[in-house]
Amino acid sequence: MKNDFKLSILGFKPLYCFALILSLTFAPSLWAKTNLLELEWLDLVPESERIASELMADEFEYGDTGMQSQLGAVRHELNGKQVRIPGFVIPLEGDADEVTEFLLVPYYGSCIHTPPPPPNQIIHVSFPQGAPDQELWDVIYLEGKLMTEQNMVGMIETGYHIIGSNITPYQ
Repeated sequence: MKNDFKLSILGFKPLYCFALILSLTFAPSLWAKTNLLELEWLDLVPESERIASELMADEFEYGDTGMQSQLGAVRHELNGKQVRIPGFVIPLEGDADEVTEFLLVPYYGSCIHTPPPPPNQIIHVSFPQGAPDQELWDVIYLEGKLMTEQNMVGMIETGYHIIGSNITPYQ
């Protein structure tokens, strides 16, 4: 009886080791996906600014000024988070095959028409590995590390910066 128990443990040991190796190999990638924060554009706007912009909505008309809105505070608690956000791409750096730097904006034509969105609605993106250019004309999902970092890109102020890690088509 004692020998039967010893054999059954030895028989399962290779299977146990295999399962342990698999779990250690794939668990970090599973954890990374579960820690990915899904954002919508309104999530980038502090609550106090949402209320202020609603109160001032009747004050402005589209195209009144070429100046960018002075509203645009960022949510500092999002700094350093791994995020996923949909948006449209405005290429800045790259070539005919790939783009390495771009602006991500909430709607088609942002920054081309006046006035541009407030800084908290424009994300400056660095994509070191290069994003395929043909995937960037439609709305995309961008994944990467979000930083509350203000940048001036030409005459456009951005409130956030993402170091991009993945782009997928919007669905």
